[in-house]
Amino acid sequence: MIRVLVADDHKIVRDGLKRILAASADIQVAGEAASGDEALALVKKNDYDVAMLDMSMPGLAGIDLIKRIKLERPQLRLLVLSMHAEHQYAARALKAGASGYLTKDSAAEQLVLALRKIAAGGVHISEAAAASLVSGGRQPHETLSDREFEVLRFLVEGLGPTEIAERLHLSVKTVSTHKTRILEKLGVGSTAELVRYAIENKLL
Repeated sequence: MIRVLVADDHKIVRDGLKRILAASADIQVAGEAASGDEALALVKKNDYDVAMLDMSMPGLAGIDLIKRIKLERPQLRLLVLSMHAEHQYAARALKAGASGYLTKDSAAEQLVLALRKIAAGGVHISEAAAASLVSGGRQPHETLSDREFEVLRFLVEGLGPTEIAERLHLSVKTVSTHKTRILEKLGVGSTAELVRYAIENKLL
């Protein structure tokens, strides 16, 4: 039996994922979390075979959440579910310790297969993310550190420095420093230009 933790801040998404998995006799949803902090607490207390993580949740999330969980439970297999097909998200998630990356629009068809593959020790990447990984040369946003990439993600979602600082447990000054570096590395002069860059490069 593959024991799975489902972590997503939207109940409707969690319910949908549980419905997909309910038809598989070898997979059991053994826990669910509505935030990254809740997911980490459950991982500390319980044994799971695979944790399915949404990339964007309140509190601890994304690359930070992957790294923290792997510190607590190095053997736990992680499957990242994301709205983003862009390879930067997939590449960074795998580098941080995830064993798989699945875009939410392909979850219905690939989820059960991905979970079985990851639980057995394999790696699974959805076709959209894999195609993006293969294509193209190095883009300016690929030079960003993981932390800068997280700050970029929140900036283009419309969060201000204070909100980002709270989400990432950083000082506002540190967030502002990261923002300055991001603008420099991407060659843009404002948050509006940053959002346009994110749209053009499918980072939204």
